[in-house]
Amino acid sequence: MPDSYQVGVIGARGHTGAELMRILGAHPQVEVALAGSRELAGQPVPSIDALEYESIGPDEVTTRHLDALFLALPDGVGGPWTDAVSTDTVIVDISADHRFDDEWVYGLPELHRDKIAGARRIANPGCYATALQLAIAPFVDWIEASPTVFGVSGYSGAGTTPSPRNDPENLADNLIPYRLTGHNHEREGIRYLGHPIRFMPHVHPVFRGLLVTVHMPLAAPTTVGAAHAEMAQMYDNEPLVNVQEDIPTLRDGTGLTGVIIGGTTVTEDGLGLTVVAVEDNLLKGAAVQAVQNLNLALGIPETSGIL
Repeated sequence: MPDSYQVGVIGARGHTGAELMRILGAHPQVEVALAGSRELAGQPVPSIDALEYESIGPDEVTTRHLDALFLALPDGVGGPWTDAVSTDTVIVDISADHRFDDEWVYGLPELHRDKIAGARRIANPGCYATALQLAIAPFVDWIEASPTVFGVSGYSGAGTTPSPRNDPENLADNLIPYRLTGHNHEREGIRYLGHPIRFMPHVHPVFRGLLVTVHMPLAAPTTVGAAHAEMAQMYDNEPLVNVQEDIPTLRDGTGLTGVIIGGTTVTEDGLGLTVVAVEDNLLKGAAVQAVQNLNLALGIPETSGIL
């Protein structure tokens, strides 16, 4: 194993790209050799000494001999980089472009760790998809009908391109529902959990943080104690998943490296189970998970540079 791996980030200016640069800059086994951003070209990268942002195209990236490349780009624009870069180079794509592509590995380590190890093409999950899958996964065999997921996130999840969902004036004292059917993250949950899900996302006037409240109809009655024990057993050895008894709040997830799942509640007849999961949409929902995937792909300890 090399002492240090050469990595690059395309889309280093965005919210997720900036978090990636900060994490990678402190990673003990990684050297950031490329920070791609047309808008900031020539300016110094704040979190990494002696590195400047570059305006760079796919063909030039291939001359850099990188061990890994992160694509922190909007959906639908990363194709030229994935086409150009050698299949020996690890690509972690944070967009939605390859989450439904069988030629790419879906990078949710807690559920797909064995497939990610050694992979060279990894599709980072969506932020909501991460939280809702981790909340539902312990109970997939218990569920009778579609779980209902109510989600709320900060407006950083809407990216940097101006829209009503990241406009502070529009968000002030407001809660905005959007894409109430067929959301990509709903489709991810359905595909990788193998079970129907109904997901309703909302954005509110904070910058970051994410919360999902998940209600699951069950085939047989359960208790709070049994449900909590099932979650705790599944995630007992997961360094980035914390199972607790109390209901976590959105603020608890803000700035958090991992995910908190808690607030286990059961209906009077035992046939309805509710849990709450919180995370930071830019961290475990994006950049932290991307680095977790990089570590697994390269054979580095999974939490290196994260914990």
